[in-house]
Amino acid sequence: MPIPLKAGEVLRGRYRVARIIGQGGMGSIYLADDLRLEGRQCALKEVEHDRSLTPELMQEARDQFFREASVLARLDHPNLPKVSDYFSINSRDYLVMDFVPGKDLRSLVIEARQSNTFLNEKDVLNWANQLADALFFLHQQDPPIVHRDIKPSNLKVTPSGLLKLVDFGLVRVLAPGEITITILQGQGTALYTPLEQYGGDSVHTDVRSDIYSFGATLYNLLTNQAPANARDRFLNPELFISPRQVNSAISSRTEKAIIWAMSLHPDERPDTVEIFRQALLGDQPLIRRQFIKQSLSLTDILESSPERTLWWLALGLTLVSLVTTLFS
Repeated sequence: MPIPLKAGEVLRGRYRVARIIGQGGMGSIYLADDLRLEGRQCALKEVEHDRSLTPELMQEARDQFFREASVLARLDHPNLPKVSDYFSINSRDYLVMDFVPGKDLRSLVIEARQSNTFLNEKDVLNWANQLADALFFLHQQDPPIVHRDIKPSNLKVTPSGLLKLVDFGLVRVLAPGEITITILQGQGTALYTPLEQYGGDSVHTDVRSDIYSFGATLYNLLTNQAPANARDRFLNPELFISPRQVNSAISSRTEKAIIWAMSLHPDERPDTVEIFRQALLGDQPLIRRQFIKQSLSLTDILESSPERTLWWLALGLTLVSLVTTLFS
């Protein structure tokens, strides 16, 4: 494991490391202060390449990093952190992204488990709807961008309720005919990784790989436990426990969609994230809940259910009648 940077170190004369906010086998993620833009904090994603690579392969890996970093820097989507810079120092490459405040979904699952409850399905589906937006955007790029490391700890909810897919560590640009060298050693977290991704970059992964990880993530959010990994399921299919066996409050529709997304063979999964979203949510995607309203406006009343609207109107007429009686 690379030796992490120390708090106070300044990179490129601009980014001062505050603390580590994430750590992996090939580098760390740091919270840093942008010395050029006062008050701005950013996340520094560090990548150290395998030192056993030949000079030619090392250069090819670094070239790929810069190609993919330049693609990410052009992306602009509300559910993705903005990539603002990238650079190299010695054997390490760095990706500079917006720092996203809030809790990651893994933390929320842990809190739910500790209180012997489950996350609300409606909240989970709202997050799923936002994640589908982000993945649809990535998959529609030319060439498509596959994230390859979707999991609860890589999803954060901001204080306003906005979901962010925060880590681009294993992203892969699907350029046709291009030989890809793994930027990071490892192929995602095994519990959320599809079977085809275990073979590394020598095997084919596509948008359906993200759909598997999407389904496995929803499984974890709704059951407070990770599913059996794909390799073990391939060897022993009975290891897979359906979500409703763990949490009977999950709707049948949601369970069916998750199981479909987690099919072991890519051809048996939804072909696109939009097809998966349709299976999960139907024709009426949920609206993200940002703030809790403290009071109801006239618009809120008129847009509520007919029964509630009639109730409010009856209450209003009663109050008007009472006031008229008192002052007549």
